[in-house]
Amino acid sequence: MSFLSKLFGGGDKAESAPAGDKALDQESYKGFLIKAIEMRAGSEYQLAGTIEKEIAGELKSYKFVRADRMSSKDDLISMALGKGRQIVDEQGDKMFS
Repeated sequence: MSFLSKLFGGGDKAESAPAGDKALDQESYKGFLIKAIEMRAGSEYQLAGTIEKEIAGELKSYKFVRADRMSSKDDLISMALGKGRQIVDEQGDKMFS
């Protein structure tokens, strides 16, 4: 990749794209299923996850990605599940609207 592309935001697309939304861990919380998702950002992991709930027979899903990065998969799992619980507490079913 050329110097100018890197300088002006033409970074490596594989770096910012989700790695197939591979769930590293999950937990049930207040009727929601929270999953920590593997999202690579170079040699680090970027905080990402999904929150799912079945409403009126339909599976609803909400994906979140945050700017936080870490080098440990265990840290990623802990932070993603914690962020998912925070989103559920703050928004509840409204996140699917």
